[in-house]
Amino acid sequence: MNLLERIRKFLHWEKAPTPNVKLLPEIYPHLKAFRLPLILTVLTMMVGTVGYVIIDGFTLMDAIYQTGITFTTVGFGEIAEISNAGRIFTITLIIAGFATFSSAIGILVAELNRGNIVCILKERRMLYQIARLKKHFVVCHHNDYTIEVTKQLRANHIPFVVIDPRPEIHEWAIEYKYTTYLQAEPHTELAMLKAHLASAKGVIALSDSVSDNIALIVSVRLFEKEHSLPSAYYVISTAESAGDIEKLKKLGSNSVISPTRLTAQRVSAMAARPDMENLLEEFLYKSDNPLDMEEVFIPKYSWAVLKKLKETHLRDITNTSIIGVTKKDGKFLSMPKGDVLITSECKLLVIGTQRNIQIAKEILTQRNRPKETRFV
Repeated sequence: MNLLERIRKFLHWEKAPTPNVKLLPEIYPHLKAFRLPLILTVLTMMVGTVGYVIIDGFTLMDAIYQTGITFTTVGFGEIAEISNAGRIFTITLIIAGFATFSSAIGILVAELNRGNIVCILKERRMLYQIARLKKHFVVCHHNDYTIEVTKQLRANHIPFVVIDPRPEIHEWAIEYKYTTYLQAEPHTELAMLKAHLASAKGVIALSDSVSDNIALIVSVRLFEKEHSLPSAYYVISTAESAGDIEKLKKLGSNSVISPTRLTAQRVSAMAARPDMENLLEEFLYKSDNPLDMEEVFIPKYSWAVLKKLKETHLRDITNTSIIGVTKKDGKFLSMPKGDVLITSECKLLVIGTQRNIQIAKEILTQRNRPKETRFV
């Protein structure tokens, strides 16, 4: 990075990101209707200029000026004396100009009533908003789940883009406050480019049809390979049957959620333990509650590798608790004891306040043993 680039970065003069898709080629077909009025305008100006030069001996500049004010019917009058033949020519020129302008206005109004150009310009503005997003989620297909998911993403300040092929998406976006959205088929490469998937964190497939979710997951993984992205997308999908859940996982979905199963588990838990009815709402789902839960990835270079959980003294230092360990092979150990070894590339499920979890993450990802642990 040279000095000029550093100055620009310091002063925030960097170029704004641009969309991966240009919509100008989509506008050109809708402008074809204006070709005839434009050609007639040029021809009328040329014929009028030549006519005034030949009939009344105007200079070229005077002929162009006289043709312009006559053709547009502005009524500035004659700039020089015009013969009777010239006046007849002027009347003909006025009629031709009026007909040309009338047809041009009719074509313009008809094209605006169709709304194609306006829609393309609105989409172009939306693409520039999406291009500014980083680490966002692409939420595919609008339904009741999408409404609730986007509410939670918005509450946690996580950027997102909603994609749905139905034209009603524009009305839904206003009603449910989708600041960035697209009307497109989510599984197509064009939609992924418009959604700026290259800078996204993950994809959430919420279609009611499992076939749509399958097509989307396959397309996302192909997009990932074709563009040689540094990290894989985190894909979340929904399914109803156990067979569909297994199928989506094999195709590349990181998490598959079954709304029916979740509802059944919640209802059964409430029936078995009524006193625990509002536990999740009170401690995990409320945005104003300080308690949080997060997975902490243990890199290979961490000082905590091959150490016992009790040797990290996280509870004493950060006032957090480890309630689960996910091994590298995916095996999950709930409520681990203090003698459990921390292995490289495992994930620790830590519960506590957001601030304390962040401190615990900083401690666990250091190369050298922190000083805090030596005096506990």
